[in-house]
Amino acid sequence: MGQGMSCRASGNEHGLFRAVQHGDIRTVSSLLHTHPTLMHHTTVYDRHSPLHIAAANGHFQILSRLLDGSVNPDVLNRQKQTPLMLAAMHGKIACVEKLLEAGANVLLFDTHYGRTCLHYAAYYGHSSCLKAILSAAQSSPVAASWGFARFVNIRDGRGATPLHLAARQRQAECVHILLNSGALVCAATGRYSCPGSTPLHLAARAGSLDCVRKLLAWGADRLQRDASGRIPHVVALKHKHGACAALLNPASAEPLVWPSPLKVISELNPEAKALLEQALMDANREREKNILKGSAYSLPSPSHSDGADDNISEMSETELCCICFEQVCTIEVQDCGHQMCAQCTLALCCHNKPNPATASLTAPVCPFCRSSIARLAVIKVDCHDDFDPDSVEISCSKHSKSRKSWNFSECSSSSFNKGLPATVGSFGKVGSRSSGRVVAENEWVDNKQQ
Repeated sequence: MGQGMSCRASGNEHGLFRAVQHGDIRTVSSLLHTHPTLMHHTTVYDRHSPLHIAAANGHFQILSRLLDGSVNPDVLNRQKQTPLMLAAMHGKIACVEKLLEAGANVLLFDTHYGRTCLHYAAYYGHSSCLKAILSAAQSSPVAASWGFARFVNIRDGRGATPLHLAARQRQAECVHILLNSGALVCAATGRYSCPGSTPLHLAARAGSLDCVRKLLAWGADRLQRDASGRIPHVVALKHKHGACAALLNPASAEPLVWPSPLKVISELNPEAKALLEQALMDANREREKNILKGSAYSLPSPSHSDGADDNISEMSETELCCICFEQVCTIEVQDCGHQMCAQCTLALCCHNKPNPATASLTAPVCPFCRSSIARLAVIKVDCHDDFDPDSVEISCSKHSKSRKSWNFSECSSSSFNKGLPATVGSFGKVGSRSSGRVVAENEWVDNKQQ
């Protein structure tokens, strides 16, 4: 009798695992109703629980049913992997969010490589899972007890951060998310890959142009050496990634870097930041064309579409940026309400030098009224039923000033011609001049006073 009961239990166990594997919620519910303890059983070798199997396969209903039955969301398998790790590995975002909602611990490490769920999401390139985990960590006790910045730069058993893994695996979107969340761009590995490798070394090894671009734009050092004394340029050459090597060559022009002085701006909304980042990447793409000109290496087409140029052509000339006269105004300075294109706004902030006496950054100033720039926002476009492309008006949230009034009322023609176009205009034409530099603000003021 005892043997018969054991066989029956074993049969139900296998039936449950099969039903979970195939997403058969009716069978799972029936078995758990009859044998509630089955939800706590595991497979013989890997020690996978039904929750592990449901998470890995993305069976949200079954996972919810198990969690509602008081199953521990942090149950471990043989390699100390949690269901959250497996859901992040396979990109099952709904299961990731449900497990996080159930209180799954993001700080647990497996015993295989000593990795967390954040490492898994970065390594396998599941950006939505990466965002969900970072968001949960920021709003959970992790941020208070462990520190969010420490969590973003958490190392696995071989000394690799999530940014190292994302760069090595060519996961450009994950690289961007991690950099945006405070990942250290020049952190060196331990035993992972070649010891002492930075994310830039690993992106060069993988031959990922997109990862190399993003890392350089966030200030990665092209001259930093790994434990073998190699710079990323040498690593790219060794692995025959010629285009990456050309961008990483120390003799090539320096890329434009996301400006740390923007940290003094207290309110930079996500849309404005996205526009500024896109302007930075577009400017660097133009620089890359000059670096690779005449070589055998080609670059993908720029990320902006031809449709954007068509939209610009439909705008009246009065809607163009009064600094470069090339781009449509997309960024508004609040509280003064003056407007510029993203390229010129970025140029003003890129080259705002710290005060040498105090070693602190001063806020960038509006080129039209010289007031400090504390907040930036995206210009809101009013759409009317009787839309006429020849009479498009871009509205300001506080002041609706025409570009003509800015030109002649707020800036004299002599100071405008001597000052701003000569400095910031070079950024707008970065492609033809292969330079994104603008004159420092004190030089701008000196020119204006002459």
